[in-house]
Amino acid sequence: MAFTLEQHSPDAYRRKARMISIVMAGQLVVFGLLFSMLLAATFGGSFWMNALGVLLGLLATSAMFAVLRDRPWMTEMRYVWQLKHHLSHISGYLQPLRRGVEENNRVALDIVTFYHQGMTQLAELNGRTTDDDAERLAEKMQIKLKREELGLPEQVDRFDPQDLSAFKRR
Repeated sequence: MAFTLEQHSPDAYRRKARMISIVMAGQLVVFGLLFSMLLAATFGGSFWMNALGVLLGLLATSAMFAVLRDRPWMTEMRYVWQLKHHLSHISGYLQPLRRGVEENNRVALDIVTFYHQGMTQLAELNGRTTDDDAERLAEKMQIKLKREELGLPEQVDRFDPQDLSAFKRR
């Protein structure tokens, strides 16, 4: 299924991410303590009962999170998780994609352009600079020039993971 870049407010994303992290950490602590106390009361207190209580607390927190992740207020979180997943998937193909760019392969040009745009957006959402090194800047400029030369649009907002099937993973 194709993935499309979306615009989200970096401030809203970071605020929600902090709040969700705090709530989930608090929930883990509460569940961990609750399960540890119940196990200690039932089977007697020991290190292993406490460890099992924490593990059960982690499982309960994960289950709660799995239920809540489809809620509308989690839209930005879901989007960033999907973006990270796709960028990670693309990074496994960067070497063959770069060879494709050298050969003016349109699919490779589109995927690498999407990759650079996604990395930039991810950095912005996380409130970081892109920390572009000279090599990455040169690659971005090379791709921009190739796209202009071939009459391709400067931006690529969609990525279809099926497009990677034409390239061998490193």
